[in-house]
Amino acid sequence: MLRIGDLNLKSNLILAPMAGVSDLPFRMLNRKFGAELAFVEMINARSISHKSRRTQDMLSSHLKDKPLGVQILGCEERFILKALDVLKKYKFDLLDFNAACPAKKVIRRGEGSALLKDPKKLHKLLKLVVKSSQIPVTVKIRSGWDKDSVNAKEVALCAQDAGVSALFIHGRTRAQEYGGSVDYAAIKKVKQALSIPVIASGDVFSAQLAQKMLNETHCDGLVLARGSFGNPWIFQEIKEFLKTGKVIPKPAKPKVVKVMLEHLDASIAFYGERNGVVLFRKFFSWYTKGFRNTRPLREKSSRARTRLDMEEIIHRVL
Repeated sequence: MLRIGDLNLKSNLILAPMAGVSDLPFRMLNRKFGAELAFVEMINARSISHKSRRTQDMLSSHLKDKPLGVQILGCEERFILKALDVLKKYKFDLLDFNAACPAKKVIRRGEGSALLKDPKKLHKLLKLVVKSSQIPVTVKIRSGWDKDSVNAKEVALCAQDAGVSALFIHGRTRAQEYGGSVDYAAIKKVKQALSIPVIASGDVFSAQLAQKMLNETHCDGLVLARGSFGNPWIFQEIKEFLKTGKVIPKPAKPKVVKVMLEHLDASIAFYGERNGVVLFRKFFSWYTKGFRNTRPLREKSSRARTRLDMEEIIHRVL
C-alpha cells in the first residue's frame, strides 16, 4: 500500500517518533494492534555522535521491532555526519530528518521547524543526509513558521529536489505548536506538487478523522502521534473503518486494564522496576482519559514506585 524508497509497507498507517514516548515497549504494543512501521524516539544528532547511555537505550530494538525508522534532529553538518556514521551500526529501515519540532529549546539551536525559515539551508542539509545515508531518507516538516509564512509547498519541493524518498507533514505552523486547526489545504497543495509519497499528520484521533485527512488531502498515508497515547487499538479502528465503514467500539475497562498491565510489565522488563514504573506513570493517565472517577487514581499513580503499587492502582480502574 505504501512504498518509501526500497521499503514496501502493507499499511499506510505509521507510528510517529515521539520524544519521551516511542520507546521499545510502546512500539511493540502498538505493533500488536496494527502499527507496521514505527520510529524510535526523536534523537538529536549531537547526542548520537556522543554515544551516551541514554541514547543507546533510545536506539535499542530487537528482531520483531521491524520495520523501524530513526528520526534525527540537527542543523550542524559535522554532528549530522558523525550521527550518520554511528547509525550505520544499527539496522534501521528508514532515516527521517526532523524539520518540524516546535519546541523552544530546539528552535533556539536553529533545529526542527526553525529550518522552515531557511529552505536553502534545509535543502543543503538534506542533500548531505541523502548522500551519506545507506537507507531511504525522509523529512518531516510543518505547514510553515506562522500564518504569514505558510511555505510548505516551497520547502517540500526543496526536499524532493534534495533526493528524499518521502515527506511527512504536520498540518500546523510552528507558531500553532499543537493548538488551533489543522490546515488540510496546505497538505493537499504539497501532495499535488510532489511525485514522492506524502504522509500527513495532525489530529488523527479517531477513524473518522483519519478518513477526513485522507479525503481532504489525498495524502498517501497517515502518521499517528498523540492519537496513539493510551490508545494502541486506534490502528485497528482506522483499518476497519477505512475498509468497511464500521466503527469499532472503544474497548471496555477490562481490556484496557489488561493492556495497561502488559505495558507496565514490558516497561519494567526494559528499564527495571523503579524506572519502568516511573516512566509508565504518564501512560496510566493517557489510558484512563475519559474514564469517570479516575482523577484520584491518576494522582496516586504519579507517586507509585513499585510494580505492586501500580498494579493495585490499575486494578482499581475496574
